[in-house]
Amino acid sequence: MWLDAVLAYLHYTAVFVLFAFLTVEVVVSRGTLDAKTVGLLARVDLWYVGATAVALVTGFARALWGAKGWAFYSGAWVFHAKVTLFLVVAGLAIPPALAILRWSRRAAAEPGFTVAEGERRRLRRYLMWEVHVAALIPILAVVMARGLAR
Repeated sequence: MWLDAVLAYLHYTAVFVLFAFLTVEVVVSRGTLDAKTVGLLARVDLWYVGATAVALVTGFARALWGAKGWAFYSGAWVFHAKVTLFLVVAGLAIPPALAILRWSRRAAAEPGFTVAEGERRRLRRYLMWEVHVAALIPILAVVMARGLAR
């Protein structure tokens, strides 16, 4: 019982932190992306990736060792839908992460570097898609937790 509680706590905390850092990226990407802002985005994105990894690991740990057990999760279509949406969000996170990495390198090499407006808008579009798709995952979690997916 304690293991289930600890895993739940770690999973929920990772999910909240994930959403917090994604929100920071969305807010920061609203304005001009100069060298200083790109550096901030790079640090925030690294924390976002870390929180995402912890959420994934703790989620599967709950499915394997939590109170409900693997049979409960693996037999539920909603669990597979959650994992699929998680993978979609991860896929949507790749282009922004690569862009931020590329911009960080340019900002370090070019004094006065600023991201072009079209690239900034593209980054923001990806981030907004991430937010909207990720927002569906907790809905599925509620459905699954109440046994409505059988």
